[in-house]
Amino acid sequence: MKDNSTRSLSRLDRALLFIVALVALSTDQVSKLLVQANIPLGVTVPIAPFLTPYLTFTNVQNTGAAFSLFQNANWFFIIVAILVAGLIVYYTPRLPPGDRLSRIALGLQLGGAVGNLIDRLRFGYVTDFIHLQAPEIGFDWPVSNIADICIVSGVILLIVWSVIQERAQTRAQTRAQTGQEQKNTQASQETAGD
Repeated sequence: MKDNSTRSLSRLDRALLFIVALVALSTDQVSKLLVQANIPLGVTVPIAPFLTPYLTFTNVQNTGAAFSLFQNANWFFIIVAILVAGLIVYYTPRLPPGDRLSRIALGLQLGGAVGNLIDRLRFGYVTDFIHLQAPEIGFDWPVSNIADICIVSGVILLIVWSVIQERAQTRAQTRAQTGQEQKNTQASQETAGD
């Protein structure tokens, strides 16, 4: 039996997930190719003098998860990436029509997951290169890449958007309930006045 919930989706609603995912994936893959071609493994390169040491590029090979966590678990993360990508593609058409922010967030996650999946399948590791740090306060963020940033940004965006939607729905329900109570009070006063 075919799901009819996608009938009312606009062309943009249908395509947005894949447009965002394609942009994220392309940006990720091109940036990794540029790093692999221009920065030797293990070498740190300043981007601009005013950004050093806060933001630099360091070419590293990551066999773990985002931000170099859980090293040497490549096959586990391949399976997780395939499952996550499949769930996103399955779930997105079931979102309400017009919920474009959720589609953008899921597109970022999909593009990031596929970007790192491609690296794991091709090389057995993911190329990470974005290194954020603030030595003055002892802050040294694990080296990451565009795919990691897309995944994390998509998750944060989805959480924030969900909270905003939930609060708006709660406020609307409260207003509707208050309005109904006022109508009931007014009707009972009118009845009592007769």
